Amino acid sequence: MRAGSLSVFRALEPERSMCGIAGLIHFDGRPAGSGLLYDMIHTLEHRGPDDLGVHVEQNVGLAHARLSIIDLAGGAQPMCNEDASLWITFNGEIFNYLELREDLLARGHRFVTRSDTEVILHLYEEKGADCVHELNGQWAFAIWDQKQRLLFLSRDRLGVRPLFYTTTDHTFLFGSEIKALFAYPEVKRELDCAGLDEVFTYWCTIPPRTVFRNVFELPPGHSLKVRGPSIETHCYWQPEYEPAPNCTDPRREREYVAQLLDLLIDATRIRLRSDVPVGAYLSGGLDSTLTTALIRKFTQTKLTTFSLSFTDPQFDESPYQREAVRFFDTEHHELRCSAEQIAEVFPEVVWHTEKPLLRTAPAPLYLLSRLVHDQGYKVVVTGEGSDEILGGYDIFKEDKIRRFWAAHPDSRLRPLLLRRLYPYLENLQHQPDSYRKAFFHIQNPEGTEAFFSHLPRWELTSKLKLFFSADFLAGLPACDGYNALKDALPARYFSWHPFCRAQYLETKYLLPGYILSSQGDRVAMAHAVEGRFPFLDYRVVRFASELPVNLKMKALQEKYLLKQCARNLIPPSVLSRTKQPYRAPDGDSLLSPAARNYVEELLSPSAIERFGIFNPVAVSKLLDKFRSGRAIGIKDNMALVGIVSTQLLAHQFLRNWIRKDSYHEARVTSICHR
Repeated sequence: MRAGSLSVFRALEPERSMCGIAGLIHFDGRPAGSGLLYDMIHTLEHRGPDDLGVHVEQNVGLAHARLSIIDLAGGAQPMCNEDASLWITFNGEIFNYLELREDLLARGHRFVTRSDTEVILHLYEEKGADCVHELNGQWAFAIWDQKQRLLFLSRDRLGVRPLFYTTTDHTFLFGSEIKALFAYPEVKRELDCAGLDEVFTYWCTIPPRTVFRNVFELPPGHSLKVRGPSIETHCYWQPEYEPAPNCTDPRREREYVAQLLDLLIDATRIRLRSDVPVGAYLSGGLDSTLTTALIRKFTQTKLTTFSLSFTDPQFDESPYQREAVRFFDTEHHELRCSAEQIAEVFPEVVWHTEKPLLRTAPAPLYLLSRLVHDQGYKVVVTGEGSDEILGGYDIFKEDKIRRFWAAHPDSRLRPLLLRRLYPYLENLQHQPDSYRKAFFHIQNPEGTEAFFSHLPRWELTSKLKLFFSADFLAGLPACDGYNALKDALPARYFSWHPFCRAQYLETKYLLPGYILSSQGDRVAMAHAVEGRFPFLDYRVVRFASELPVNLKMKALQEKYLLKQCARNLIPPSVLSRTKQPYRAPDGDSLLSPAARNYVEELLSPSAIERFGIFNPVAVSKLLDKFRSGRAIGIKDNMALVGIVSTQLLAHQFLRNWIRKDSYHEARVTSICHR
């Protein structure tokens, strides 16, 4: 029975550790100095405040900053195997480590700790680089294989945990965050024009590119090998879609519901394995409410929940949150967030995200993770990933309506369905139908059919480039960015259902590049809090990729199958509510008194000219537009947030970089006169 068999999951077993990692290998044979490794790992202390460790072996060094979650006493890193021929530094959690450990014991392996870190080492002994296929988790790790003189790095399938690398003339370096690389004296700190251009198109960079020149991101689902000066990357996993034919049989639909629910129960179950208390984020939406329900109904785990509310009612979801709290009877903590609070921490958020932001939405989550930390929690279960894999975003509805309209482009009635989109965007809802038809156009530039679903979003974001300076634009590569992205698409992409193509673009790029990084790992780990995501269990992702499309979105009802799973498990009001994506005040925050000093300084003509990214005249006009109350809509808000965050990034990482010790003081509290 489902409830009986899955009733107890609190680990008597040891814990893993959520952490920061760094390391290097000198190609010219120089000894790897522990001092430089400590400089690198000190920049990541916020990720792992419980312990720091370094291992040096000739020209190779590994470093680790530990946040203790599993095997509190025995999981210190870097860790080696029995004969010290393998060393690992590991950031993340392997949720099926108990099952893997039992299998490895049966094969004759012997363990000296109860940690999931040691499981990876023994699995690597068995399978080498193919060990990643056995792992169910979220990870970034590096293994030094002494016998093969090989450094092996890997990042999890969906990109939950970050991993960056760079090279100098004679050295390869890696780290959980870019600031660890910048602690190495020979690594130059320069912005990459093409990387910034990608952010101002896609909201994120396309790996391996970052916004810093010669600094690379290991893409999700990839591994990397360094042997001598040779660096080789390998894609071991990427989203694939083989949807079954549309389902019209009610009995078959019920079978799909049962299968998805069983998978989600088990994905949640194994994510509760911990030697420290586990909390949950409760937003008041379907996804987080369902994960809370699974914990409450199918486990005996005592649950504490955390939520964000806003003083501005257009962003506030607290009535649904409080109803869910009453329904589940959880111990609950609510953070009520104002525009002023967002303004106060926004410079710190940019310091941790290490890239420009087009929304202030990461800032409230940064504040929420601080609350979680202050309440003594290190781990939270959250609902991210559901919208991407099960069809929850309005962009999927948008694509469906636009294709329906495109089949009869002269129809007067079909484009009226566009009124059903984005009900929470008041300015858009007040626009005439002619505006909506122009905005959600169905005629694409030649050669861009691959991105039909996303072109309206990308073209809106690209309008922000009107604020770039002439010199900056002149420095951009001449190639067409869409064509470069098209060249990277999977060979079978065009054989997929259009709905699946839209899902691929969200899952491959925006999910790891923004949702799981700027709104996820970076703002949570800034306060040593680890997020766990049942919807991103690779078994759930695989199951969802094979679902009939009409069970993901039935007519224009998003996440249809998931809602069937949630019936009788969550409050009816949450189940039936209109979807409202997580948003936060943008322009209002950055024009509040708490931001005035640093915004006015960063956006002054002299500061704009100093970094040369934006046109000072265009920026001044934008500021005047906000001050006079004429700024409206998404574009103006994205422009202000994007310009301020880019200027902050340049100020923090190029102009005022602090190489040692007081890294946390690098947050911008007083930009003037620096």
